[in-house]
Amino acid sequence: MSILIFVVVLVALIVVHEFGHFVVAKLSGMRVDEFGIGYPPRAWGFKKGETEYTLNWLPFGGFVKIFGEDMEEKLPGAETAPASASRAFSARPRILQAATLVAGIAMNLLFAYVLITATLLMGTPRALAPEEYATAKDVSVAIAGVLPESPAAKAGLIPGDYVVSATQGEAVWSGTDTDAFTAFVASDTAKEPITLSVLRAGEEKSLTVTPQTGTITSDPTRPALGVQLAVVGVVPISLLQAPIEGAVLTWEITKETAIALVHFFGGIFSFSADLSQVSGPIGIAGAVGNASSQGLASLLTITALISINLALINILPVPALDGGRLLFVLIESITRRPIRPSVANAMNTVGFGLLILLMLVVTANDVLKLF
Repeated sequence: MSILIFVVVLVALIVVHEFGHFVVAKLSGMRVDEFGIGYPPRAWGFKKGETEYTLNWLPFGGFVKIFGEDMEEKLPGAETAPASASRAFSARPRILQAATLVAGIAMNLLFAYVLITATLLMGTPRALAPEEYATAKDVSVAIAGVLPESPAAKAGLIPGDYVVSATQGEAVWSGTDTDAFTAFVASDTAKEPITLSVLRAGEEKSLTVTPQTGTITSDPTRPALGVQLAVVGVVPISLLQAPIEGAVLTWEITKETAIALVHFFGGIFSFSADLSQVSGPIGIAGAVGNASSQGLASLLTITALISINLALINILPVPALDGGRLLFVLIESITRRPIRPSVANAMNTVGFGLLILLMLVVTANDVLKLF
């Protein structure tokens, strides 16, 4: 099921990207020969106007075929089809070529904004202020932090666990009062083990931990587990606030992602890149599967994050990516003459090879993580 969800997410992200190219190409007067979902061989299709709309057997993305986009594609001569030749991608003004290339990137960012706004409207779990307890939904107590070498760390508690209940002898704690939980742990019977029922990734686990004095340096006489607790819940944002908050959040995520990518690719050239912080197809499929198990809001959030990453990677000035093709357009604008097709295609081949090599390395790292 996780693989199916991953394929659906992948297709949605790529089709959205290609749809951006499609729309701007049409508006720019370019001839669009085909818009396809999936990759050939073709399963079904129809033609409307000059464009074929196809559904293909390999369900791993989509594509748009713009006439004259391939530099080696032969254009009709002016004497045989002047109108068609003038509508080729390579024959249109370079500002329109650039707009068409940027449109795919812009659509991925717009798609992420729509998804993030939708999750805000639905409500996503977050830490609550005391005044929000009464109005929030699905209120629970989460472990926000665990002290190293503390009883909680030794028992296997991790940040992100939700504490459902605690049992010590005949005494039982449950609810959302963190002060009551702290008092329960520090009770007269504090030296006895406590059985915690925690929710982790949708699965309930039972862990046993014994409070110890000296765990909290600021209060060494109080028995404690060594956990930082937070009350979390779902607080949906209003219809008027969500688009504004969505824009702010999309910008912040995009900015932080861009900084992380700059550091990563800079690390590649200095041979200091941390591959453990990067995921390939296997890692992304696992993240999508985990998010889908936590509900629709989590799935939409991870999809938005991937869409932002896809947009930023595509804008890199690497041949074979939109950013590389945009660089070609910029060079042609400065030199006022087209780049020779043989040179452009050779650079695209090298760029594509480097991307495949990077993907293989990252995928191998994903596999090693599994073991």
